[in-house]
Amino acid sequence: MVSEADNSVNSVEVASFWQQRYEEKRTGWDLGQPAPPFVSFLDSADSIPPGRVAVLGCGRGYDALLFATKQFQVIGFDFAPAAISEAQKLAAEKNVSVEFLQRDIFELEPAFLGSFDYVVEHTCFCAIPPSKRADYVQLVKSLLRPSGELIALFFTHSRQGGPPFGVSPAEIKSYFAKDFELISLQPVTNSIPARQDEEHFGRFRRR
Repeated sequence: MVSEADNSVNSVEVASFWQQRYEEKRTGWDLGQPAPPFVSFLDSADSIPPGRVAVLGCGRGYDALLFATKQFQVIGFDFAPAAISEAQKLAAEKNVSVEFLQRDIFELEPAFLGSFDYVVEHTCFCAIPPSKRADYVQLVKSLLRPSGELIALFFTHSRQGGPPFGVSPAEIKSYFAKDFELISLQPVTNSIPARQDEEHFGRFRRR
C-alpha cells in the first residue's frame, strides 16, 4: 500500500497499488464526470486560452476530456493501466482527441519537459505521499514552459491518514512559493456534496 511512509516505492509497486484500486472498484475519488469547478472556470470570463495541457493522475479522463472539448491539446498521465484503458475507451466513445499514457509521473520522458502551457491537477496531489510533495512541485515546474500555469483543484480536507492526504491552503502556498507566482487560491463554492467546504481552486504561474 502507498502510504506516507513509502518514500522508496518503485513505479511498478505504485502502478500495482492503483491498478488494484480500480480492479476492486475502490475509486471513491472518481466523480464520473468532470469536476464542476473546472467546468465553471472554463466557461467563465477568467478562462485561459487553449494550449497544450498535461493532466496528472488523470484517472478515467473526465477532466482531460473536458479540456479537450474546449480546444486544448491534452495528454493525460496515470499510474494505473486500468485507468488509462478506460479513459481511452471513453475518449473513443465521445470521439474526443486526447492522448492517454500509463506512466509514473515522477519518471516521465525528457521529451515532455518544458513542453506544456498548463498542468491540470485534480486528486493527484492528495494521492501521493506527503513526503513527495516537494518532488511534485518540481515535476510541475519541469513540465511547464516559462510562465506556464498550474490549474489545480486541491482536496483541502483535515482528516487523518490517506490517501487522500489532506493539506491546508497555507501549506499549498508554502509548497509552491519559491517556484510559482500565486494567481489565486480560493475556496470552491460548487463542489459535489461529499466534498463541500473541502476544496480549493488554485492557479499558479511558473516563475
